[in-house]
Amino acid sequence: MNFESLIIVSIYEHGGAVTLKQIATDAGIPKKSFDKLKNTVKRMIKQRVLFKNKKEQLYISDMRKVFTGKVVTLSRTYGFVTNLITGEDCFVSGGALKGAVPGDTVIAKEIAEKTSQRSATAIVLAVTDVSEELFAGCIVFEGRYLKVLPDTLGCPPLTIMKVKAHIKEGDKVLFTIRKRGEHHSEHIVDIMQVIGSSELAKSGTDAYLIQNNIPVDFSSEAIKQAKQYENAEINPKEAAKRLDLRDLPIFTIDGADTKDIDDAVYVEKTEKGYNLSVHIADVSHYVTEDSPLDKDAFQRGTSIYIADRVIPMLPKQLSNGICSLNPKTDRLAFSCLMEISDKGLLKKYKFVKSVVRSRVQGVYSEVNSILEGTATDDINQKYSEVINQLPVMKALADILTENRKKRGAPEIQSQESKVICDENGVCTDIKPRVSGISEEIIEEFMLMANNSAARLAMKKELPFVYRVHEAPAADKIKSLKTTLEALGINPLGINEKSDAAVFARLLAETAEDSRSVIINRLILRTMAKAKYSEQPIGHFGLVMAEYAHFTSPIRRYADLSIHRILTDYVAKKGADNIKKKYSSFSVRAANQATLTELSAVAAERSCEEFYAAEYMKNHIGEEFDGIISGVIGSGLFVRLANTVEGKVSSDLLGEGYFEVRNGIALYESLSGKMYTIGDKVRVKCVNANINLGQIDFELVKVYNDSRV
Repeated sequence: MNFESLIIVSIYEHGGAVTLKQIATDAGIPKKSFDKLKNTVKRMIKQRVLFKNKKEQLYISDMRKVFTGKVVTLSRTYGFVTNLITGEDCFVSGGALKGAVPGDTVIAKEIAEKTSQRSATAIVLAVTDVSEELFAGCIVFEGRYLKVLPDTLGCPPLTIMKVKAHIKEGDKVLFTIRKRGEHHSEHIVDIMQVIGSSELAKSGTDAYLIQNNIPVDFSSEAIKQAKQYENAEINPKEAAKRLDLRDLPIFTIDGADTKDIDDAVYVEKTEKGYNLSVHIADVSHYVTEDSPLDKDAFQRGTSIYIADRVIPMLPKQLSNGICSLNPKTDRLAFSCLMEISDKGLLKKYKFVKSVVRSRVQGVYSEVNSILEGTATDDINQKYSEVINQLPVMKALADILTENRKKRGAPEIQSQESKVICDENGVCTDIKPRVSGISEEIIEEFMLMANNSAARLAMKKELPFVYRVHEAPAADKIKSLKTTLEALGINPLGINEKSDAAVFARLLAETAEDSRSVIINRLILRTMAKAKYSEQPIGHFGLVMAEYAHFTSPIRRYADLSIHRILTDYVAKKGADNIKKKYSSFSVRAANQATLTELSAVAAERSCEEFYAAEYMKNHIGEEFDGIISGVIGSGLFVRLANTVEGKVSSDLLGEGYFEVRNGIALYESLSGKMYTIGDKVRVKCVNANINLGQIDFELVKVYNDSRV
């Protein structure tokens, strides 16, 4: 720690004021260095960082705004510091970070309060505890020397002190900071690992996973345990204890490339309505509490899907093998058997351990073609054993969908991307992920099973892991209303007391608006993030008082957790025993599931940017139509029809001063031009940086009929 930091820390620890002598005593500074300490104090007083009172004590002005924080994120030009007392995030410009990096503990001072539009702003006064985190960068030549250009530290290439592997220009590497400077540009680093070429999206993904401590490889103990299930078949003795449903013509419907098949369904029409059975892989039978597989699964929390690869929660021997409901194969399942009225009301439900045999591995696109009447003879033949169920399934799903609309559940369209790669893992295409009839059918059926699981837990007062979604925060609703009004869109009386139905009506009434993609995104950002909790506080977005995740135990630990609890329930272990055994577990499982889900979502979104840039690298110079999806002072963002998003720098828009107005428009002072989110535009791709996952556009045209 340098003298400047020592001084700040000493003042902070003494409650706001301290003498020079006390600082020297606290830090154990020898007499020969005392003059250097005095000179540092003089410089800091001259810079008005420190002040001196009549008692010759040094102090920092407005000490109430000084706090201990941790650097949580860092971009090339700014960072965010979390106040360790309030939990609030503060924006810090790059020049005010004092070289701090993510993981560092700092003493910071708030200089601008939080508003409804932005976070509080702070400056870092001192770095008190440095992290040992890995950082990513690209090897470049500077003069005659190889240096590393950091991806996020916002500084020129850094000097390399030590290299643990051979490096060359263009390598994607991970490095640690060996010697720290007062500014990011002064850090000296060691290269710890060479990932691969910075011109490959896969290298960026690999670096991201390592940097963020996302486990890719399983522990040796878990691998050893998983190998016991290599090409395994179910135990006949175990099957004999269960409800035998192998005569029931159940089947699965998933994406064409799905290998981890969690769920199968069966529907039949009855005189009073429908019998719906949802059969879920009985993962908890194989992944037992505190086993090596369980410990690895708990740590991962969820499977992660990036481009053409899966980072599974469980080894393939289970996720693609003994736990997967593969066709024409006997499998152990946990079944939810439901009786539903002809109006779509859940009348009865029952959970049983079962043994099942899926008739066919259905594919969404194939089932959609059957329901649409466009299927080939081969497809019809493939589904011959279950094809009569499809009209019944659609009829029930239509009723359930209509009920969901009547409840007022908003149908937010998030426009996810589908990344297509070649055999070498290089992105060759990006398309919007399309949802058809069969996707909606399966979604409705899974909602019913999930709702049944939560109902049972609440009725029997079992410790549980619920999927919960709180109402939006008042400040976010206020911001949404202001933004909509600025866009000339009627917010339909939305306020902090609005229920989900108000948001649903807004989405329905703006569905034909050319800016509907933007409106959906604004509403999605307004909503609170769904999470897991041991408390059943309900789900705002689904308008359900009872909801949990039961249907995907192969890829979500939350589901596996409640399978374990419900297993004891159906085995009649007794409510008191179950509470004693799982009360603390449900709290830990819910917290871990939430944290790992956030990590997985961030990984999927961040790494997708590498693949988008890899794809657009082959389309530099080409023009595309898009829509302005966001604005900041330095430019505007444009989203293309294929979901790819890039930035148009304000440098390419004009020579005047740019400012953001109402959070929705970028105004250029010289020409008076206004660029508003939702405007239709044409852009040219001028650059694609795969290493950083950045795409640069040049504005070609703003269409005048953007509201048509």
